[in-house]
Amino acid sequence: MTGMMKLYGYFRSSSAWRVRIALAYKNIAFEHAIVRLSQGEQNQPNFMQLNPLSQVPVLEVMQGGQRQLITQSMAILEYLEETHPAPRMLPGDPALRARVRELAELVNAGIQPLQNLKTQEELRAHGVDPSPVARTFIDRGLHALEQLAQSRTGRFLVGDEITFADACLIPQLAAARRYGVDVEPFALLRRVEQECEPLPYFRAARPEAQPDYVRSPGSP
Repeated sequence: MTGMMKLYGYFRSSSAWRVRIALAYKNIAFEHAIVRLSQGEQNQPNFMQLNPLSQVPVLEVMQGGQRQLITQSMAILEYLEETHPAPRMLPGDPALRARVRELAELVNAGIQPLQNLKTQEELRAHGVDPSPVARTFIDRGLHALEQLAQSRTGRFLVGDEITFADACLIPQLAAARRYGVDVEPFALLRRVEQECEPLPYFRAARPEAQPDYVRSPGSP
């Protein structure tokens, strides 16, 4: 068992969102620490001491007077799984665990970095409109995710239990819609989304349920 937790995040961040799903699903209490990416707070020296890459999420764990900082959402998910194994988010079967990690990393490494704020700013700095670039990679990634998930899907992306893959899927579909990607072709992904959305842990993790939520349609 771990000590008190603080999650540095931003309501719209896909990476922070997937961690919030895991925290809610495992019923882990935590403190919100808001980092307003739209205002550049991730670039302030005090936050860069927590994560030199200037990204959320960061999970701070305090136990016995010692502070541990964990960056990168997938590392945080693995930490939560190891320290709070029930309810589990990785199947017992090694092949299924590999499939969960495969689908989660497809989103985490294959799609999400192409839509994040730093990438968008860099493209704009080089005179490139970032939105079509993001749409291209999101659409390509979701096609791959739809295809790869076919063989092991159940109620959720991998079987009938919630996994890391589902925690990555829900924020990614929201981001796809925000960027104007047509998600209608992804029947399997949308079916899983419909299974997840009514569940309390997914509702608790949604952007509009966060203390820093601000409605700003059309912004990434």
